[in-house]
Formats: sequence, structure tokens, C-alpha cells
Amino acid sequence: MTDTDTAARQELDRYAHPLADRYASREMQRLFSPGHRFGTWRRLWLALAEAQKDLDLAIPQSALDEMRAALDTLDLDRAAEYERRFRHDVMAHVHLFGDDAPSARGIIHLGATSAFIGDNTDLILHREALELIQARIVRTVRALADFARTHRALPTLGYTHFQPAQPTTVGKRATLWIQDLMLDLEEVAFRLKSLRFRGVRGTTGTQASFLQLFGGDHGKVDELNRRVAESLGFREGYGVTGQTYSRKVDQAILATLAGIASSLSKFGTDLRLLSHLREVEEPFESEQIGSSAMPYKRNPMRSERICALARHVITLAQDPAHTAATQWLERTLDDSANRRLSIPDAFLTLDGALVLAENVASGLTVHPRVVERNLEEHLPFMAMESVLMQAAGEGGDRQDLHERIRRHSLAAAARMKEGDAPDLLDRVAADEAFQISRNELEALVDPKRFVGRAPEQVDRFLEEWVQPVLDRLGASADEAAASPDIRV
Repeated sequence: MTDTDTAARQELDRYAHPLADRYASREMQRLFSPGHRFGTWRRLWLALAEAQKDLDLAIPQSALDEMRAALDTLDLDRAAEYERRFRHDVMAHVHLFGDDAPSARGIIHLGATSAFIGDNTDLILHREALELIQARIVRTVRALADFARTHRALPTLGYTHFQPAQPTTVGKRATLWIQDLMLDLEEVAFRLKSLRFRGVRGTTGTQASFLQLFGGDHGKVDELNRRVAESLGFREGYGVTGQTYSRKVDQAILATLAGIASSLSKFGTDLRLLSHLREVEEPFESEQIGSSAMPYKRNPMRSERICALARHVITLAQDPAHTAATQWLERTLDDSANRRLSIPDAFLTLDGALVLAENVASGLTVHPRVVERNLEEHLPFMAMESVLMQAAGEGGDRQDLHERIRRHSLAAAARMKEGDAPDLLDRVAADEAFQISRNELEALVDPKRFVGRAPEQVDRFLEEWVQPVLDRLGASADEAAASPDIRV
């Protein structure tokens, strides 16, 4: 077997994460990639050294120049060799950075602890990932808004308990999906606004090492903390920390992601129900196969996948809650392995669900004749209140008329359950107690009479609530988030 064959065999025998291979976008994968993470570590070390030099520590300019030139010169194989020796990932990269910036070898990580690198990097990545999530929500909202606008006035049977209820419109129903996502955008905006920097804190959060470096000058320690935060784009840091920032921050972020996931799952579930009714269907490719055994099937595969991914995000939200609840005093390391798994997975999984949601929302197909037929089947029953009021208003006995409608409705419903066409209008037209013709009854059951203000609600909601957000965030959303191909 050749070396090439051996390498290929080893690759086949290695677990491949579905988030990378099937679901998450390249943009989100890049944010949590080794290159981006370790490149951020180096930027933090540079920011620390620059601020220390500005505050009169003996940092040679050549050290800063070499650090700046080596920010993205990452040899992960050499980093792995160092980590095998030291059994410490941060120290492995301290030595690697020292190799790449020899003049800085003695001042890299000066006064810092591992949490300076790890926690501050996590906060930076969380901010960037939340911004990408925000962009994907905006794009999905825009697609759904176009759909709602197009079908603003198309009457459709409403459902409560998935039983026929008062009609609404196809567009009005879509605004319910949009409303959930708009609430999610508010939540993401709050998380971004309240996200702070861990900062320059030392081993247990007391800043003792930095106070010593600056000869007891508290003002310089505060200024160091402020400058490093500012250089990484944070206006403020958390008021106090232990060795780490409070793990409640992670808990809150993943709760926000879980909330978005619940909105997407509602959207996906509704589409699965509507697909069963054949009223609205998700995109389906010309050569797409719905079932390996049943060639005629057109399964709502993408909506089902949205629901599956959303469920995983909702489940992952439990991890940081348990972590925050079980931290010991200034810190304990049982959070580390869990956070490496749960937090990136939550972002990557939700990203995959949002990619699908935008794709589905952009390609929804409505079958108006099916929508109309389903509504026609049930609308006569809903029109009976109007029939009752009209007949009673013309002098009929309200209680007698009510009983007659009840009997006619039950008989017509029983006929439907046997598979026959409903005949409620014929029964009422033939009943002399109502003194109403078949044509008059048909006029009463015009679907547009039963949707209330649904079309106007769509217009107002899109104009007053949705469009201002799209105007404010739409361009940046397009810049931040592409529309990846949907993989199998």
C-alpha cells in the first residue's frame, strides 16, 4: 500500500463531523476554525504588549514589529508538538509565537494567565458569531416578508389544535413566523449590546500580577485594561471576574440561540403540516428523490432538517446552564472540554438551520387551488352564524333556527366523513324556515368576508415593523452572510 493509499485509508477511518461536512456554512466554520482562534490569541498578545509598552514597560519595538508580522503565521503541526511536550495548549502557542517573533519571546503573555487568551478570544468569537446569526435571521425575514406581501390577501383555512377554524390569509400566517424571528432579532441585539470583555485580570481576577508589573500604580492597571479592551473593539469589560468571566454569559447566549431555534422549528413544523395538506411546499429540485422506495413522494426534507437541527440547539442550551451552576469559587476546569463542544456546536448547528430556513423561505410554492378547495370544504360551516343572524333578523325563531342548523351541520359533516362532498348549503337552502336561496348562501360564504383585517394587518406589520429593520440591517446582512448551496 502506497503512502497515498495509507493517507486515504486513514481519512476514511476518521470521524467526520456532520456540522462541517453537511450543515454549517463556511463563514461560521471559519469563525470557529483553529486559524481564526489562534490568530485571535496572537492579536490579544500583541494588544497586551502594545498597551504595556505605551504604559512604559520595557517592551522593545522590534518585539511588537515581529509579533505584528507573525499574526497569521501559524504552523499547527509545530503547535501540536509543543502541546504534546507541555500538555498545555496556551503555553504551546506562547512558544510557537516566540519562535515566529524571537524578539518578543521574553515578553509574550507577560503578567497574563490562560484565561486572558481563552476567555477573551471566546467573547470575540461569540460576538462575531452572533453578528453572523443576526445577518442570517435578517435574510430569512426578508424572504418571508416577500412571501407574506405576495400572498397577503389569499384566504386560507385557519387552524387551532390543527382543527379547522376561522379563515386567515396565507400572508398573515407568514407574518406569525416573521414575528417570532423579529423577537429573536431583538434578543440578539440585546446580547450583542450587553456582551463585555473579560479583560486583563490575572490568575484569580485580582490583577495582582499587573499591579506588580506597574509598581503598585492602580491607574496604569486600569488604563491597561481599558486599552486592551478598546483595541479589540469592546467599550467596556465586566465589573469583576474570577479567573474567568461568569459562565452565566455563555448560558445567556445559548439560551438566545435556543430561542431562535424554537422559532425555526415552529416554521419548519408548520411547513410540514402545510405540505401534508398540499397547500404550501418547500423547494424541490428537478432530480430530487423523495424516497428510495416510493418514487412518487415529495417529502418536506428541508423543513424536517430545520426541525432536527433546531432540536439539537435547544438541547445544547442545557450545557452552559449546568456549567454555570457548578463552577467552584474563582474557577474550575471542568467547564473547558464541555465549552469546546457545546458552544461552537450550538452556533454551527443554528447556522445550518438558518441557511436552510432562508433557502426554504425564498422558494416556497403555494398551490392556490388546493388552498381554495380546502377552504371551500369547511367554509359553509363557518358561515352558518351569518345565516342564523340574517334569518333571525327577518323574524325567524332564533332557537328553532339554531337547532335546524345544528342538525344540518351534523348531517353534512357525517356525509364528509363518508368521503362524499359536503352538502350543507343545499340542506339549508331547501329548509323553508330560512327563506334563503342557494345563490344568497354562496354570497354569504365568500372567503373574503371571513378573513377580517388579515390583508391590512400584513401591510401594516411589514411597513411599520419589518421594513425599518430590513432598511437598517439588510445591507450589512448581505455583506456578512452569503447564501450557501444546500448540501444533502
